[in-house]
Amino acid sequence: MYASREDIGYDFGDDSKVRSKPNKPNPNIDGGWAWMIVLSSFLVHILIMGSQMALGILNMEWLEEFNQSRGLTAWVSSLSMGITLIVGPFIGLFISMCGCRTTAIIGGILNALGWILSAYASNVHYLFLTFGVTAGIGSGMVYLPAVVMVGQYFQKRRALAQGLSTTGTGFGAFLMTALLKYLCTEFGWRNAMFIQGAISLNLCVCGALMRPLSPKDLREKYVVRSDSEENRAKALSHSTETIKSNGVLGEEPEKKEEAGNEEVLGSVQHIEIGGKSASGRSMYGLRLFKTVSQLTITVRKGFALWYSSYFGAASLFTNRVFVAFIIWALFAYSSFVIPFIHLPEIVKQYNLSRQDNVFPLTSIIAIVHIFGKVILGIISDLPCISTWNVFLMANFTLVTCILTLPLMQTYIGLAVVCALIGFSSGYFSLMPVVTEDLVGTKHLANAYGIIICANGISALFGPPFAGWIYDITQKYDFSFYIAGLLYMVGIIFLLIQPCIQKKQPREKSTEEAQV
Repeated sequence: MYASREDIGYDFGDDSKVRSKPNKPNPNIDGGWAWMIVLSSFLVHILIMGSQMALGILNMEWLEEFNQSRGLTAWVSSLSMGITLIVGPFIGLFISMCGCRTTAIIGGILNALGWILSAYASNVHYLFLTFGVTAGIGSGMVYLPAVVMVGQYFQKRRALAQGLSTTGTGFGAFLMTALLKYLCTEFGWRNAMFIQGAISLNLCVCGALMRPLSPKDLREKYVVRSDSEENRAKALSHSTETIKSNGVLGEEPEKKEEAGNEEVLGSVQHIEIGGKSASGRSMYGLRLFKTVSQLTITVRKGFALWYSSYFGAASLFTNRVFVAFIIWALFAYSSFVIPFIHLPEIVKQYNLSRQDNVFPLTSIIAIVHIFGKVILGIISDLPCISTWNVFLMANFTLVTCILTLPLMQTYIGLAVVCALIGFSSGYFSLMPVVTEDLVGTKHLANAYGIIICANGISALFGPPFAGWIYDITQKYDFSFYIAGLLYMVGIIFLLIQPCIQKKQPREKSTEEAQV
C-alpha cells in the first residue's frame, strides 16, 4: 500500500560512489540547527495560520463598519486563507530561484504590508485587495518555505518535527484570538490591524533563521534515506520498471547545463584576470557583468527545475499516485474548515449556546488538534509503522466523524465527535512527509506547493458551498453529508492508485516469462 520514491520511478542518479566513501554526517541533520528550523516553522504557523483562524473577530468588526452582507464580507477571510495555499506552485518557483530564506523574508514584508494597508480600508472591496490578496500572497511566501525547510533538515524524525512545528496553528488560534479581541476592544479594529502588521514583521526573523543546507549535506541526507528505503522496497512485491517508463527525472540535462554555465563564468573570470591592467571603470563593468551572469544562471536553473517539475517530460503529473494525492487534497481540507465556520450556527439551532459558551466546540477541535499532530508524528516515526498507513487511518477516522456529526444533537455527543475531528485532523503534519516520500527532497517544494494549492481551492469554495446547500435545504445535515462523500472519493483514489502500481509490474513479469 505504501509508495516510496523508488516505486514512482524518480531516478536521482547513481549514488554507489558516494556510499563507498565514509562520510561524516552533518550534525545539523536531525539535531543542532534543525531544532531552530522547527522553532521558526512553529512561529510561522502561529503568526499566519493562527491569525487566519482568529479572523472571526475582525469579521464582526467589518460587518458593523461597512454594513455589507455576511456573504460578501466573509469573502475577505476566505480570500486570505485560500490565496495563502493556492499560490503554492508559484512560490515553488521563487524557492527554486532564490531559496527558502529570501522567499520567506520577502513574504514577511508583504504580509505585514497587507495588514497595515488594510487599516485604512474604506470599503470591503478595498480589503479584498489589501488583506485578501496582498497579505494572502505574503502568507503563502512564508508558509511553504517553513514546511520545506523542516523536511530538508530532518531524516529520522521527520513526522515528529513536522508535528511539533504545525502545532503552532492550534496555539496561534488561541493566542491570536485573545490578542485581536483585546486590541479591537482597546484601540479599535483599524489600530488592531496596524499593530498586527507590526507583529507580522517577525516573519522576517523567522525567515532569517531558515539557514540553507549545502548541496553536499543534501546528498548525504539522501544517501542515508535511500539506505533505509531499500529495506522497505524489498518488502514490496512490485518492480519499478513500468512506472519509470512514465517519466524519469534524470540528471544528465542538468549536468550539461551546469557545465555550460561554468564555462560562461570561467570565461568571465578569465577576462577579469587578464584585464587587471585595465582602468577601474572597465574592472567595475566586468564585475557587474559577472554578477548579472551569475544571477541569470541562477534564475535559469531555478526556472528549468520548476518548469520540468510541472510541464516537462519528467513532470510530477506523470506520477499517478501523486495525481491521486492532488485529487484527495481538493476535497479534504474543506471537511476540516466547514465545522469551524458552521458549528456556531449548529449549536444555536440545537439550543446549546449556554454549554458552548462555557467550552466552545471549536476550541475542543483546536486543543485536541495540537495533541493529534504530535502523537501521530511520534507513531509515524516508529520503525515498524508505515507513515502512509497512519495517514490513511487518520483520514478514515475524520471522514467518519464528518458523516456522523449531523446525527449528534446533544452537547456531549458533539463534543466527542469534535474531539475525534481534532485528533484525526492531526494528519496535516504527515502531509509533507508523505509528499517527500512520493517525490523526494529535491522536488518537495514544487510538489507540496501543488498539494497546498489544492487545499486552498478546497478552503476557498468549501464553506460557501456548505452555506449554499443550507440556503436550499434549510439544514446543515446535507452540507456535511456531501462534504463527507466527496472526501471519501478522494480517499478511494489514494487506495486505488497504489494497488494499480502494484499490479502492473506483476502483469509485465508474467508476459516476459511467457516470451
